[in-house]
Amino acid sequence: MSETVPHTELDLTGLKCPLPVLRTRRALRLLGPGQTLSVVCTDPLSAIDIPHLVREEGDRLEGQDRFDGVLRFVIRKSDVPLR
Repeated sequence: MSETVPHTELDLTGLKCPLPVLRTRRALRLLGPGQTLSVVCTDPLSAIDIPHLVREEGDRLEGQDRFDGVLRFVIRKSDVPLR
């Protein structure tokens, strides 16, 4: 039997800095180890802020892409708590 890992989607389109990174941080803190979060946003600064947040929190950025002004990030919550 295959175990499925819960996945969360977060649509932050239209929000400007610092809201995308703040809401992403809040969503990450609610995830359990190994769970994934997809974040979709349109703020260009998110391309810098969200990867930085992921590194800072000790999680893993599994994917990042940009299409037609929309940024998408896939983040996996670390199995080991940083703090």
